Amino acid sequence: MNSVQGPQVRISSELGRLFPPGVVVTATSAPGERGRLLPEEAADLSAGAVTKRVEEFTAGRACARRALAEFGIVDFPIKVGPKREPLWPEGYVGSITHTDGLCAAAVGESARFLGLGLDVEQTGRVGASIQARICVSAELDWLARLPAAEASHAATLVFAAKEAFYKAQFPVVREWLYFDVAAIEFPDWPAPAGSWLLRPQRPLAIEQYCAFPLRGGYRLEGELVVAGVAIER
Repeated sequence: MNSVQGPQVRISSELGRLFPPGVVVTATSAPGERGRLLPEEAADLSAGAVTKRVEEFTAGRACARRALAEFGIVDFPIKVGPKREPLWPEGYVGSITHTDGLCAAAVGESARFLGLGLDVEQTGRVGASIQARICVSAELDWLARLPAAEASHAATLVFAAKEAFYKAQFPVVREWLYFDVAAIEFPDWPAPAGSWLLRPQRPLAIEQYCAFPLRGGYRLEGELVVAGVAIER
């Protein structure tokens, strides 16, 4: 591992289980330092960025470059695309996510995967008002039947799963989606790790590339929830 990537990033076998074989997932709980960015990456971070933004952006790039190193790609700058998406080297796809206490990245070869989506969220940030905006009726009914302690995790996980799906499909078809385009089911709930199914609620451009329901994986990490999904070729 080189000095730019930093010593704190690790390969995460636990988060790797959210994906099919062939996807490398890296993670760190340490904040990033601006000085560890490659020059091309630093150019995408405004000089006046707040400390939290700098730490998350830098840690996310460190995770991404650590994952790429597993494929022999060293010191590739992860630039920012026009829709704020990370730009990967030719032949690779990936996803970056961050919240308080955890940054992570997933990377795979584009010969095997069209897109990858990874999202981590803090439990408790998806209250009733947000649920009404991100959940379809079937999801709201499911949440209403859960004990309060479970419902907080479950609502956050619905959000994370939809975010992961959006990240996976956007680089493929460039379609802007809102939360009501899909319904999420959790056949393994309330297990602390398992799978989720996504069913479109209207025609989606990505349907020409994959079959539905699309299956992803989830994991509960203390007060964090993590969701991942791969769109395979």
